[in-house]
Amino acid sequence: MQENFVERNSLKAWMLAARPNTLTGCAVPVMIGTALALSDTQWNIRLLPTVLCFLFAFIMQIDANFINDYFDFRRGNDDETRLGPQRACAQGWITVESMKKGIILTTALACLVGLPLVFFGGIEMVLVGIVCIIFCFLYTTHLASRGMGDLLVLVFFGIVPVCVTYYLEVPASFPTISFEGIVSSIACGLVIDTLLMVNNYRDIENDKRVHKRTLAVLMGHKMSEKFYLSLGWIAFIMGIVFIWNGHQWAFILPIFYLILHTLTYRQMVQISKGKALNMILGKTGRNIFVYGVLVSFGILL
Repeated sequence: MQENFVERNSLKAWMLAARPNTLTGCAVPVMIGTALALSDTQWNIRLLPTVLCFLFAFIMQIDANFINDYFDFRRGNDDETRLGPQRACAQGWITVESMKKGIILTTALACLVGLPLVFFGGIEMVLVGIVCIIFCFLYTTHLASRGMGDLLVLVFFGIVPVCVTYYLEVPASFPTISFEGIVSSIACGLVIDTLLMVNNYRDIENDKRVHKRTLAVLMGHKMSEKFYLSLGWIAFIMGIVFIWNGHQWAFILPIFYLILHTLTYRQMVQISKGKALNMILGKTGRNIFVYGVLVSFGILL
């Protein structure tokens, strides 16, 4: 069955709206934070927070996708000129009222999953959860159109999930996250930002039309291409911190990621414009997952 013939409000419609291909990206920072915790504690981590961190990340990503789908449709951003993958509300797969209920449900479910983390990280985990939810809404409604989306990716797909995952998984008496962990969390955020960059690069002309000022719009095509390439390279170079902590494989193995990233960049420049860039979006998502696996495996070696 083609996606154009999806039954309204069906399970398949909700699966498409959840954008399962984006879920690998939210798993990568939790994966890296877990690898750091396993290495530092000699595999003596707390298992329940590990499971809850992964679940919270997955649910929040789905929530963000629903919010993005809903508000972009209401603003008229997802019209016939859209170049990216089809969206549920715009295609009529899910009604607007049902999407609103879906947002409420996933937000509540994220709170329910995250609440037990208070027993492992203290009452401040409530504040972390509230901030995550607030910025989940602010990203689509205000900040992404003001060129701040990339900064939010760095914070909420890098620094926060890596550091908080580590903090929750290690024993209570264990020291706070190391300099290695902080640097690797920033590198993780930079790598994941490549996905947002290619997405916004593809949509530069459409975003200009609806007055959406993403970083790609502000920089233009050529600078956006260079920025995409530099994100992966800077993240890789930052991995030199792993050598100082005896995790040299966490620096060596991501060379394979760097090769994939550079090849993807070259294809991106050749395509330059149009729906064909969705292929680059898919390859970038693959590259991010490869990076997460290689870094995590390298830390554990």
